[in-house]
Amino acid sequence: MFRQIPPITKNLLIINVLAFFAHVVLKDRGFSMNDTFGLHFIMASDFQFYQLFTYMFMHANVSHLFFNMFALWMFGCTIERAWGSQRFLAFTLLCGVGAGIFQELAQFVSYAVQGLAAYDSVNISGMIMSMDSYLNQWNTVGFSGAVYGILLGFGMTYPEERIFVFPLPFPIKGKWFVCIYAAIELFSALGTSNDNVAHIAHLGGMVVGFFIIRYWKY
Repeated sequence: MFRQIPPITKNLLIINVLAFFAHVVLKDRGFSMNDTFGLHFIMASDFQFYQLFTYMFMHANVSHLFFNMFALWMFGCTIERAWGSQRFLAFTLLCGVGAGIFQELAQFVSYAVQGLAAYDSVNISGMIMSMDSYLNQWNTVGFSGAVYGILLGFGMTYPEERIFVFPLPFPIKGKWFVCIYAAIELFSALGTSNDNVAHIAHLGGMVVGFFIIRYWKY
């Protein structure tokens, strides 16, 4: 079964899994790959431009990794076979980088609206923390932005294809599947709940994917 997975999808699965295991092993030895390779806020001292690429291959926990890799396998195989490996790789990485840029913009808006530039420190639950330490905690990891771009690609390539989505007892068309996920992310992003999920990055991956596909069609 694993041999039947197209090469780019297969290699992306392997890289993500190996990176997570490396993170687990090195964390026990005092080194956090997520801190080094995760995407920090651009105003934080730990930010590096390479993180716009490397953050995609870092994950917070096993469930985070599993659901991203399941979606990559489920939809990536189909899209890679339809588009070809080279185009699929370029699309996936551009969606991931684009998602990271959207996340940076969202964080910058939050930073500006809160007026954090005027302060040297913040009070977190009674504990005084330097502003730099606080901003360095704004760290994004995961392949989700790229995955949402892939979902968008599937919906635009196979809009009439019917798929089963848990917990719905009936299949829905690919185009409605994408619309539902986009709506969920939009409402979640506009909501006030702090669920530590980068909803703007997910939407960013879809937006970038949409314009890439439109560009290819013309």
